[in-house]
Amino acid sequence: MSIDATIDSVPLEPAREPDVASRNRLVIALLLVSTFVVFLNETIMSVAIPNLMDDLNVTAGAAQWLTTAFLLTMAVVIPITGFLLQRLNTRPIFLIAMSTFTLGTLLCAVAPGLGLLVLGRVVQAVGTAIMMPLLMTTVMTLVPPESRGKTMGNISIVMSVAPAIGPTIGGFILAHLEWRWMFILVLPIAVGALLLGARKIQNVSTPRYAPLDVLSVILSALAFGGLIYGLSSFGEGIAHAGEPGPIPLWVPIAVGIVAMAAFVWRQLGLQKDNKALLDLRVFQSRNYTVSVSMMLVAMMALFGTVILLPIYTQNVVGLDTLQTGLLLLPGGLVMGLMGPIVGRLFDRVGPTVLAVPGAIMVSAVLWALTTVGQDTSVWALLAGHVVLSIGLALIFTPVFTSSMGSVRKELYSHASAVLGSAQQLAGAAGIALFIAAMTVQTAALAASGLDQVPALEGGIRLAFTIGAVISLFAVVAAFFIRRPEGGGAHGGHGH
Repeated sequence: MSIDATIDSVPLEPAREPDVASRNRLVIALLLVSTFVVFLNETIMSVAIPNLMDDLNVTAGAAQWLTTAFLLTMAVVIPITGFLLQRLNTRPIFLIAMSTFTLGTLLCAVAPGLGLLVLGRVVQAVGTAIMMPLLMTTVMTLVPPESRGKTMGNISIVMSVAPAIGPTIGGFILAHLEWRWMFILVLPIAVGALLLGARKIQNVSTPRYAPLDVLSVILSALAFGGLIYGLSSFGEGIAHAGEPGPIPLWVPIAVGIVAMAAFVWRQLGLQKDNKALLDLRVFQSRNYTVSVSMMLVAMMALFGTVILLPIYTQNVVGLDTLQTGLLLLPGGLVMGLMGPIVGRLFDRVGPTVLAVPGAIMVSAVLWALTTVGQDTSVWALLAGHVVLSIGLALIFTPVFTSSMGSVRKELYSHASAVLGSAQQLAGAAGIALFIAAMTVQTAALAASGLDQVPALEGGIRLAFTIGAVISLFAVVAAFFIRRPEGGGAHGGHGH
C-alpha cells in the first residue's frame, strides 16, 4: 500500500510516515478532549431544573424545555452531519462545531431569563451534534482496523465518563454557587479547546462533492424532531393527564412516523445516485444492523435508568442532589476506566465474548432494580450501578467498533450519522417509556389509597420491570455480533 493511500491523499504533504502518525494522534487527541467538554455539558443541567424553576420563577414543564430543546436540536442536526462530513474538511468542521458550542455556552452564562437560556442550549446542541460523528468518522479514517478497538475504547471514556460526572459536577456547583456557574466554568475550557484546535488541528479527510437535498432535510427535521418531541412530551403529558395540552400527545408522534416513512422512501431513491442525505445502504451490512439494534436497547436502558434512579433516590430514599450525584459517580468512572481495557480486549478477542456477558450484566441489574423499595440499602444501589456500568462498558466499545467497521469506507460519515440519530431516538424513547410507566402506575396506586411514597415506589418498580424485559433483546442480539471481516473496511476502499 502506498503512503498516499495510507494518509488518505492529504495534498502537498510529502511527509514521512512518523510525521503522519503523530499528526493523526494529535488530531484524535484534540477531538477527544473537545468532545469530552461538549458531552459533559449534556447532563450537567439534569440536577439544575429545581433551582432554575425557583430562580427564574417558571414551571417544571417550562424548565424541562432546556433538556427537550437540546435533544430536539441534536435530533435535527445529526442526520445532516453525514452530508457535512463529506463536503467539508476536518479543520473547518471542528471550528464550526466548537465555535457554535462556545457561543451557546456564553449565551447560557449571561441569560437573564428562560428564553435566552433555551436559545443558548439550542446553539450548544448544534456544536454537540457535529462533534461525535466528526470524531467517529475521523477515527475510522485514520486508525488501522487492528487497533481500532483501543481508540474506540478511548471514545467510550468520553461518552460514558462525561455524562456520568455531569450531574455530580452540577450538584457540587449548585451546592455552593448559582446555576450560571455551570456555564461560566465550562466557557474557558471550551474557548481553550477552540483556540488549541484552531492552532493545531489539521485536515485529515478528503472532501468530495455531495449534493444537499432540501426536501430530505425538511423531512428529516419533521421525522426525528417529531418523534423525539412526541416521545419527550409523552411521559410529561401522562403526568399531567388532567390538563389538556395545546396539541394532543399523539400528533407529533404521528407526524414523526409519517415524515420518517417519507424520509426513508426519499433516501432509498436518492442513494442510487449517491445523493442521499442519510445513506441507508449502511443497513446492507447485517453486522451493522445487529450492532445498531443492540445499541438502541442499551441506550433505552441507560437513559431510562439515568432518569429514574435520581427520582428514586431523592423522592423514595431521601438523598439530596449532591448525594445522588456522588452515588452515580463511581459507576461512571468505572465505565470510563474500562473503556481502554475493553478496547484492547476487542482488538484481541472480538465483540461477542465481551458483548454477551455485558448484556447479561445489564439485564441482571435491571431485574434486581424491580425489587427496590424505601428500605433498599444505598450500598446495594451503588453496587448495582457499578455492575450496570461495567455491563454497558462491555457493550458500547464492541458495538461502536463492529458497527462502524462493517460498512464501506465511503459510508463512514453516514454510518456515524445513523448511529448518532438512533442514539438520540433510543434515549428519548427510553425516557418516555420509563417515565410514562412510572407515572401511570403511581397514579393508579395512589388512587387505590396508597400513600404518595409507596405509590411512587410501585411506579418505579414497574418502569424497571419494563426496562428489564427490553434488556433481554440485547442479550439475544449480543450472540449475533461478529468481528468485521478484514478489519471491516472491505479492503478499506469500498470494494
